[in-house]
Amino acid sequence: MRMRGWIILLLPLLAACSALQLSYNQGATLAYWWLDGYVDFSAEQSPRVKTALEEWFAWHRASQLPDYAQALAAAQALAADKITPAQVCSTVAAWQQRLERAYERAMPALAEQVRTLSPEQLRHLERQQAKKHQEAVAEYLQPTLAERQRLNFERSLDRAESLYGKLDEAQRRLLAAELAASPFDPERWLAERRQRQLDLLRSLRQWQADDPDPATLQAGLRRLGAELSQSPRSEYRAYAERLMESNCAMMAKLHNSSTASQRRRAVDKLKSWETDLRALARR
Repeated sequence: MRMRGWIILLLPLLAACSALQLSYNQGATLAYWWLDGYVDFSAEQSPRVKTALEEWFAWHRASQLPDYAQALAAAQALAADKITPAQVCSTVAAWQQRLERAYERAMPALAEQVRTLSPEQLRHLERQQAKKHQEAVAEYLQPTLAERQRLNFERSLDRAESLYGKLDEAQRRLLAAELAASPFDPERWLAERRQRQLDLLRSLRQWQADDPDPATLQAGLRRLGAELSQSPRSEYRAYAERLMESNCAMMAKLHNSSTASQRRRAVDKLKSWETDLRALARR
C-alpha cells in the first residue's frame, strides 16, 4: 500500500532477496515456523504440514523459479530505460498473477489442514492477528501527521536506495512530494486489513461448524485469496484502484529521474537476483 519503488514489482520472491540463496533452501522449514506461530500445530498436524510444504516448495523450485528469473530478465530491460506508469502497473499485475498461481497450487493441501484446526487453534490465531494488528498500528499511526509522513518517507527512501543507490536532493524532493500527494490512508488500510483478519476467522469458524466437503472448502479459500487482491467492499476497491494508479505514476517518475549510473546499479542488482534464481532452480 505504500510506495515501494521497483521492489514491489518483484514480490513475493524478492521480499528478502539479500538472503535469497540462504533462505530459499530452508523455505519449507521457515514457512512451517511462521505458520506454527499463528496456529500452534499439534503433534498430529505437524508432519502433514511439513510434508505439504516440502512438496509445494519442490513444485515451486522446478516450475516457478525459471519463470521468475525470466521476469527479472525482462525487468532489466525496463530498468535500463525510461518507463511509463502503464508499464509499472502491467508488471505489478503480472506478479499478482504469479502469486495467485502459487496460492492455487497450495489449495488442496491448505483445505486439508484447515479441516483439522481446533477451536483453541482458532483462538490462538485470533490472538496472534490482534497482536500483529497492534504492531501495524504502532508502525503506521503515529500521533501526528508530520511524524507519519516522515516515517513513510524514510521507509520509501530506504526501499528506493536499496535498488538505485543514494538518491540526490532533487530525487528526494520528488519522492517526498509524490508521497505527500498520494491517496494512501494508513487508517483506511489498517481498517481494511483488520476486517480481512476478521473475515478469515469468521469463515474458519463457519467451516468448523458446517464441515463442508473439500470442493466447497477450496472454493471458500479461493474466495478469501481473491479478496486479498480485490476487496469485497466497493469503497475500498475504488480507493485501492486510485492508490495503485498513484503508485505506478510515482514509481515511473522516480525511475525516470534516475541517472545512468543509478540505472546500471538497478540493472546489475536485478541481474544478480536473476542469477540466484536460475542457480536455485537447477538444484
